[in-house]
Amino acid sequence: MKITNVKIEKFYIELTEPFKVAFAEVTHSVSVLIKIETDEGIDGYGEAAPFAPVTGETAEGTIAVLEMFRPGLIGMNPLDIEKIHAMMDSLIHDNGSAKCAVDIALHDIKGKVMGQPLYRVLGGYQKVVQNDVTIGISTPEKMAAAAADYVHNQGYRILKIKAGIDPDEDLRTLSLIREAVGPSIRLRVDANQGYTISKAIYALEGMKKYGIEAVEQCLPDWDLDGAVYLKQHVTGIQLMLDESIHTTKDAAKACKLGAADIFNIKLMKCGGLYRGAQISTLAENFGITCMVGCMLETKIAITAGLSLVASRKNITEADCDSFLYYKDADNGMPGGFERKGDQFTLSEKPGLGLDISF
Repeated sequence: MKITNVKIEKFYIELTEPFKVAFAEVTHSVSVLIKIETDEGIDGYGEAAPFAPVTGETAEGTIAVLEMFRPGLIGMNPLDIEKIHAMMDSLIHDNGSAKCAVDIALHDIKGKVMGQPLYRVLGGYQKVVQNDVTIGISTPEKMAAAAADYVHNQGYRILKIKAGIDPDEDLRTLSLIREAVGPSIRLRVDANQGYTISKAIYALEGMKKYGIEAVEQCLPDWDLDGAVYLKQHVTGIQLMLDESIHTTKDAAKACKLGAADIFNIKLMKCGGLYRGAQISTLAENFGITCMVGCMLETKIAITAGLSLVASRKNITEADCDSFLYYKDADNGMPGGFERKGDQFTLSEKPGLGLDISF
């Protein structure tokens, strides 16, 4: 089997309302979709969701990188996934979302060749994933109202609350949310690099009374020493790293330093499923669990992320919910999984199991 062509297409995603985090406010997103065609008539679909504040990529830059990959990809066997990653890494440093698009398409082809769904191709630990839902920064009252709606009307039992601008406002928000959803709902917080060490310690101590189970990326991505300090001085709340963990080398360094309890793997940061699985294995050997998160992605990357969660025992949490904020949740791509409340059941169709054509 050989790759014969790579098609590249921009895809615009419109949100129902602006989504705010500590370092940015987003009103829409642009993904780059690819289709890898083979000489046996089996096609694979992939996605890059570049987000400049995190991956340093733009849609235009991602397309340029994919065009750079195209000559190397044509003629290669799409099942030679490690070899293709080596080729991409030899051409350009980082650019995780561009590499992710190729990686997902290769795995989609692999699943179709095997006649197996992606979660089983990757390991097959389970097929049903409990997903959280994220509440963007707004007024504490609006965030509490959103939390109540997700829990009481939509069946979510794990909430991820964005924070990181003002610790006192964050604590007030968490107080209102806990009051609105009751004691049994699992709450975690994402500071998106918004705190200093002193603010983080103040906020973390205050969060304990609201039963917050984990807090993500308190400090700037470069401050692993600070992350180690927090890990050594804060008890009762798990500490998670997200923006600090892009590559397997980042994960190895954080493991060695003992900088976190949990890693947030994002396919767009690490370069796709192949590298994401490597990070999970590395973390497991250091007693660190993982979550798979997402950028503003279509159902291509969301399905891939959920499949990675379902494939491995060490990936215990899923934060693959961004499609819920779009005007068209399916993005014109039915399939992949079925959702009932916060339970996501992956398709048994081969590969991604999505109905796509372009």
